[in-house]
Amino acid sequence: MAKLTKTSVFKAQGPKVETPMDKTTRIVRKMVEEEAEQRQAKKDRLRNARLERESNTPIKPSR
Repeated sequence: MAKLTKTSVFKAQGPKVETPMDKTTRIVRKMVEEEAEQRQAKKDRLRNARLERESNTPIKPSR
């Protein structure tokens, strides 16, 4: 039987090669995250503008 050592039993794995599907998935996820950040920034900007407009508008008394 061969002598077992740490170096013969646990070989270091090389870096995993990225498949075309992995590359596509990574790129699409990045695009989706960027779009979500842009939507959030726009939503925050519009909310702040609406709140500022509402705070500057005088309240009409009800009859």
